[in-house]
Amino acid sequence: MMFVKSQAFCRMGVLCSLLLVSACAHKTGIATLPPLAQPEMVQMSSHTNHWSGDWTPLFDGTTLTNWAVTDFGGHGAVDVASGQINIGMGADLSGITWTNGTLPKTGYEISLQAMKVDGGDFFCGLTFPVADSSCSLILGGWGGGVVGLSSLDDYDASENETTRAMAFNTGQWYQVRLRVTPAKIEAWLDKEKIIDVSIAGRKVSLRPGSIDLSVPLGVATYETSAAIRDFKLRLLEH
Repeated sequence: MMFVKSQAFCRMGVLCSLLLVSACAHKTGIATLPPLAQPEMVQMSSHTNHWSGDWTPLFDGTTLTNWAVTDFGGHGAVDVASGQINIGMGADLSGITWTNGTLPKTGYEISLQAMKVDGGDFFCGLTFPVADSSCSLILGGWGGGVVGLSSLDDYDASENETTRAMAFNTGQWYQVRLRVTPAKIEAWLDKEKIIDVSIAGRKVSLRPGSIDLSVPLGVATYETSAAIRDFKLRLLEH
């Protein structure tokens, strides 16, 4: 796999043990998030980006304006319905990439909801800017249970200090929030902080391969179908 499948088997014994522990902390079955409170929003523009401390929607809920289907070989179909972006299962990677120009490189937060629809690998590979580079937050990789950042000092999400195992339910919406500052990358899944890592003086980069087609901002899946909604960005207040 682009996120190489052979690595999954190398770590399967460790990951299986971690997943058994993780599964005890999560309810089984399909669940949905309650309706979100509606914070003040800045109107999304298809022409000019005016980022601010208020949440700016990155997805208008009805079209792929400002986005393109990422040109991964063998990618699945992508459409919009019922207020969500549906990413179909592909031979390998499938997803969407931002096309509307400049994004903040640090001092910002991204929020979205993501759901695994079908498949056995990552349902949310969120690629985002970090200073003059990029990084990916992986949810459910390496056979479905690995969470982490790809990459830190050339170590990917399965092999650096952000690596952890979590169980993800098919058909359940997960609230994802990412924060990037010059000092740290932090991430939350629902109300739990899952990543809190220092990046000062470190190499932050993408895992080698076609994931770089997700730059500057994208969401990708691997052999998995998924849905995305309530996708937005805001600047952090100083």
